[in-house]
Amino acid sequence: MHSDVIDKFNSFYFIGIGGVSMSALAKYLLVLGKRVGGSDVSANEYTDELTALGVETFFANGADEIENYDFVVYTDAINENDLRLKRALELSKPAMSRGPFLYEVSKRFKTVIGVSGCHGKTTCCSMLAHIFAAAGKAFAAHIGGKDLTYSNFYCSGYDYFITEACEYKKNFLYLKPSVAIILNSGADHVECYGSEEALKAAYLEFASGAESTVALYGDLSGLNAVSFGLDKSADYSAVNVRTENGITSFTVCEKGEKYEGFKLKVCGKHNVLNALAAAAAARATGISFDCIKAGLSSFTGVERRFEKLDEIGGVKYYADYAHHPDELRASLKTVRKINGGRLFVVFQPHTYSRTKLLFKQFIAALSPLENLLIYKTFAAREYFDDSGSALTLSQSIKGSRYGDCEEDICDFISSAEKGDTVLFLGAGDIYFIAKRLCASAWHTKKQG
Repeated sequence: MHSDVIDKFNSFYFIGIGGVSMSALAKYLLVLGKRVGGSDVSANEYTDELTALGVETFFANGADEIENYDFVVYTDAINENDLRLKRALELSKPAMSRGPFLYEVSKRFKTVIGVSGCHGKTTCCSMLAHIFAAAGKAFAAHIGGKDLTYSNFYCSGYDYFITEACEYKKNFLYLKPSVAIILNSGADHVECYGSEEALKAAYLEFASGAESTVALYGDLSGLNAVSFGLDKSADYSAVNVRTENGITSFTVCEKGEKYEGFKLKVCGKHNVLNALAAAAAARATGISFDCIKAGLSSFTGVERRFEKLDEIGGVKYYADYAHHPDELRASLKTVRKINGGRLFVVFQPHTYSRTKLLFKQFIAALSPLENLLIYKTFAAREYFDDSGSALTLSQSIKGSRYGDCEEDICDFISSAEKGDTVLFLGAGDIYFIAKRLCASAWHTKKQG
């Protein structure tokens, strides 16, 4: 239950501290009484939160402050020319990237629950946090998004550690989970693995040392796991699924035994699957169905996961983190269930490499839309690649529009009328753009 790294050092500096996962790790160190500082390109809600908690945050160029810290943790998306990382190396500061440092944190807990998969990790982690809280367990949750109750980190004790196990750069292979969850294994981050088969092999490796494994029914061959899914042959399945007034109700079947009365305050088949995975993992740790039911009913959602931003003039505005073709289809299927009028979709591709590798799949997912604007690519850690750009994608989808500024988005959605729905999709800064637009007076000006 100890980590030599965390026990040995008293102060930690995070390069990329504004990232959701990095800021959660910083919060954990604060719980331990460590001194924490960090830097990022610009301030955001997470850095503001950390500053309020006493963390020194830096945004200007320069790296002198690193001299005042014992240990450096850096984001996996770091630029190779980062001044602060170079300065840390010059000073021979001990340093570690986010993935192995997360493992160091996990070593301090008795039981580790690692949630992996191309889609749904944040939602499943959040559901588990609510379940373990309802069960009165001593746990910490490291969440890759902002749960509307617990934000991105919560700690009540050291028996259980619930964490997202991210497959980017094979980071999840650093973890040694007691309970391994594999939500799905669709093609993503193929640029890191070379092929979908290699990615699936990594999932198998991730689960190989776990005491219990929970995996989507039929998704990975050769894996000895408790299965979940909507197929009745799964160990954990859901029947009588229905959605009414924003509440999804269903019955859980555990190896044929039925448990009724489950309710979710979020919509979509994908969320029922996330709930089943969380339930199966909770059962593996001995939690009762009554506690699972109570936890899931208390879960109100995660920021950016089909979040309703506003309703203005009878037009509903939603945002969803979807940035993979499978996620786009799931989000669009959900919105069609609640949308009574026209649907306007603004999609921001996330990275050139993903768009390029899954180009045909993106076209297939987005082509049925009648009102679609594709916003300029959120490049993240990558350099421009025309073959995977938002403009090239837009030119390949008949009837779609391209936008590279907020005014283009305003012009596109200005024709939405009472009863229509506007959906913003993407993992980049489109969410913050959408929130600014909803909070601004552009729609009033249009009406005037």
